[in-house]
Amino acid sequence: MADTKVEKIHKTDEEWRKLLTPEQFHITREKGTEPAFTGKLYYNHDDGIYRCVACGTKLFTSDKKFESGSGWPSFWLPVSPDAVETHEDNAYGMRRVEVTCARCGAHLGHVFPDGPQPTGLRYCINSASLNFEKK
Repeated sequence: MADTKVEKIHKTDEEWRKLLTPEQFHITREKGTEPAFTGKLYYNHDDGIYRCVACGTKLFTSDKKFESGSGWPSFWLPVSPDAVETHEDNAYGMRRVEVTCARCGAHLGHVFPDGPQPTGLRYCINSASLNFEKK
């Protein structure tokens, strides 16, 4: 199996601010979160691809989205194993696993071990970190 290396994108905060809205910048570059049940993609049920709002990388597909009741779009599998990266996150006195875009490092949300089979994972992702491309 060949190694697939993701070409990384590096920009300054100033460059990101020119490309992103203040909410998108706060979430993707400052590890913020949107209030539960408020994101534009939480109620989205259309077929298509969810892409990183910062760099356009394909991250999730609609056929892997499910209703978790958490208040954020939830997926049980990314589009490919190298699309996202995970990192231990001990902020706010909690132990969680952060999910970032593998290409540009944008904070997307967190992954939890309480999702549906076959993975048992719940990628809990901020709508503001995603763009949706309808099929």
